[in-house]
Amino acid sequence: MPYGTRRVVVENVRPEIDGGRFPVKRTAGEKVEVTADIFADGHDRIQTRLLHRRDGAGQWETVPMASEGNDRWKGSFVVDAPGRWLYTLRAWVDHWGTWREGARKKYEAAQPIDMDLKAGVELVKEAAARAEETHRSRLLDLARGMEEAETVAAALAAGLDPELAELMALYPDPSGVSTYDKELAVTVERERARFGAWYERFPRSCSPDPSRPGTLRDCTALLPEIARMGFDVFYLPPIHPIGESHRKGKNNAPAAGPEDPGSPWAIGSSAGGHKAVHPQLGTLEDFDELVAEARRLGLEVAMDLAFQCSPDHPYVKERPEWFRRRPDGSIQYAENPPKKYEDIYPLHFESLAWKELWEELESVVEFWMARGIRIFRVDNPHTKPFAFWEWLIAEARTRDPEVVFLSEAFTRPRVVERLAKAGFSQSYTYFTWRNTKRELTEYLEELTRTERGEYLRPNFWPNTPDILPEHLQVGGRPAFVMRLILAATLSSSYGIYGPPFELCASEALEGREEYLDSEKYQVTHWDWDRPGNLKDFIARLNRVRRSSPALHHTRNLRFLEVDNEALLAYEKTDPGGSEILLAVVSLDPHHVQRGRVRVPLDRYGIAPDQAYMVHDLLSEDKFIWQGEANTVELDPRVLPGRVFRLKTRMRRETDFDYFL
Repeated sequence: MPYGTRRVVVENVRPEIDGGRFPVKRTAGEKVEVTADIFADGHDRIQTRLLHRRDGAGQWETVPMASEGNDRWKGSFVVDAPGRWLYTLRAWVDHWGTWREGARKKYEAAQPIDMDLKAGVELVKEAAARAEETHRSRLLDLARGMEEAETVAAALAAGLDPELAELMALYPDPSGVSTYDKELAVTVERERARFGAWYERFPRSCSPDPSRPGTLRDCTALLPEIARMGFDVFYLPPIHPIGESHRKGKNNAPAAGPEDPGSPWAIGSSAGGHKAVHPQLGTLEDFDELVAEARRLGLEVAMDLAFQCSPDHPYVKERPEWFRRRPDGSIQYAENPPKKYEDIYPLHFESLAWKELWEELESVVEFWMARGIRIFRVDNPHTKPFAFWEWLIAEARTRDPEVVFLSEAFTRPRVVERLAKAGFSQSYTYFTWRNTKRELTEYLEELTRTERGEYLRPNFWPNTPDILPEHLQVGGRPAFVMRLILAATLSSSYGIYGPPFELCASEALEGREEYLDSEKYQVTHWDWDRPGNLKDFIARLNRVRRSSPALHHTRNLRFLEVDNEALLAYEKTDPGGSEILLAVVSLDPHHVQRGRVRVPLDRYGIAPDQAYMVHDLLSEDKFIWQGEANTVELDPRVLPGRVFRLKTRMRRETDFDYFL
């Protein structure tokens, strides 16, 4: 039965994911802005409070909320460290505020307020009875000041004292306080969960000697160049032993030759499983050296987490109940008709031994975390239960809240979203297939302007070992530059699969979005410095990203008007207000495109007749613009995009203002 003295209603709280079932996401130092509809019957004033604390902390911290009008209230707090945080709301009828407003209005209307003053004194004394000792005496002093005032005006002035209002707000009648019926959660992660540039490369193709495959030590030798290119994360496809049975050949041929190395995702052999390193790549000590050298250079190593097995994996013999059997008794291999993956056995998560399976897979994560890994790229998480991921990620974060998980799930939108809700820090997206202005605009607004942005962080990849999209097959070098600029500036996290990307490799299987002679099935030796490579441009773009706070976020994106469907224009501003970036990128890799971009001058505080300077951070070109509409021309053979910085007002030696 409701408690009758609680008159205030709290509803429509945002953010609140699936009724509070899942947390929202932030990184340390970010703000959580909370809104709610809060109201009561009648015309009494109300007080609203946003309460927040780190999970496990004893006391709530309290933030007053501000009225947005029409019974909508807003408040915010900052989460300053990784971990789990909680928030809720409280509200009550503000009898003191209602009294203050009523008494003042009556007095100004020359109506008697003697009884109102007595009622006010009683309210103060009631609050004093609920107050802590230090505040109790002060409240009683203020009540006496109202009682002993020589005039009505003086008594009212004492009642309207701001100090009294502050003290009264601290001690509402608890029987009338409504507390929201849920404690909502925030998962707070470190900055890398929100911002970073990823570089993927197959270790076995890292050898400088074409006569042999690469090793982990060869990867270590490449780290200085990867760091010079400005990447934050060096992501390794699986480094584990590869099975022999049903091994795939070149270009996914059903039969492998004697020299074919097989797919790294066919994990497990007599040399070990998910806790072992392929003998041709080196040893666990070599892996430790790679991780340590990466850390010294300011990089992190990300590992691939592929929970599947080759027919030769030790699990197949040791734990056969973890695999699904066909009617003839054989183990079911992976299929995605018409594709068959005879070299891979999926794990059977509906096994009656599911608990032991979960615990073993969690021990794999624990094993690599013990060797310094704090970033995992998870292969095909959409083929494993959501509940499993929710449990495993929570277990890993119990050990270290700084561990980051990237979901590689190119699948249906609701499945992608559920994985993000279950705890994945970041998600692969459909950016790879969004090409037109309308497609990009609609998709990015879904990610940044809807509730999805509270729990799904995108990581944009122009290419992957599995995907060579059509526009990269036919667009030449300009298409690679164009997609790189879009990925790196639309999203705060992006990645490339190299060296094919920086070398603009575009040979595909006929009629397919797949690389010809894919590294998934063979060792490739790359001439990393061949003419036309994008390494220096990538390094410049990543320097721009690191030095531009506005590019460290995704949800600060706003699209701008431009009168050409082949141009995409957008704005990003630093949440701290120190930087404004305006990007214009061509979507046409073949032709020169020009258009007039509408600059929202009123938002920047620039007068319509004021000249201002924009500085392209990619080319170092500077332009003087004036007014809202300004022309941008992009030649894809030179540079298919510009990222303009518009700074705040500065002062010249001549002592007049201009914009730079």
